Amino acid sequence: MNRTLKCIAIDDEPMALLVIEQFCRRKGGLEITTFSEPYIGLEAICQSKPDLVFLDIQMSSISGLRIAEILPKECCFIFTTAYAEYALEGFNLDAVDFLHKPFAYERFETAVEKALRRIESRRTENPECLVVKQEYTNVSIPLKDILYIEALGNYVKIVRCSGGHVLTRTNLKSLTDLLPEGAFLRIHRSYVIPRSAVISFSRTRVILKGYEEGIPVGAQYAGQVMEMLSQ
Repeated sequence: MNRTLKCIAIDDEPMALLVIEQFCRRKGGLEITTFSEPYIGLEAICQSKPDLVFLDIQMSSISGLRIAEILPKECCFIFTTAYAEYALEGFNLDAVDFLHKPFAYERFETAVEKALRRIESRRTENPECLVVKQEYTNVSIPLKDILYIEALGNYVKIVRCSGGHVLTRTNLKSLTDLLPEGAFLRIHRSYVIPRSAVISFSRTRVILKGYEEGIPVGAQYAGQVMEMLSQ
């Protein structure tokens, strides 16, 4: 990857931003803009859609965890924080990496290299497939082979039409963001379905081809389900 990557760093500690800025210059190929006010940084992210975001977690006006939840889906992000207890929650939000302050340049470089690999894989991946990690292996699942997707705690289960399932450590929102827009529909806080597989539906249940037991519709999603599937 030879092009310069656009990066944004948000941290309410100016010295922490200075370190990231220096490390980005040392690494090369990273165009960095820094923000000490989280809301202004978030606005800049939504407008410019950078390739990579460095994000502190415990800030005075808004948590970095909350910002991560509403980042544009194409943004990769790395958490930078002094509080190690946030690591698990950070990874559940599909962070590329978690840098525990104070971190050395070598650790920073490792995190950036991981981000570069993820960005590159997104550019080259087959749009007809969903690629997820199961344990230590990347698994490519044809979109047409997805029967439904179910959230299970810190994991997501992808049930396949051809039989069996794939279990990946992520959350439902992060995985849904990887799916083509309009082809899949979230019908419950724990379920996403392919629209093309729907045989019949009501405000409480959706019946799928190959799965006549059906999937429950969450009360808060009922209106959206009725509107989307009636089109």
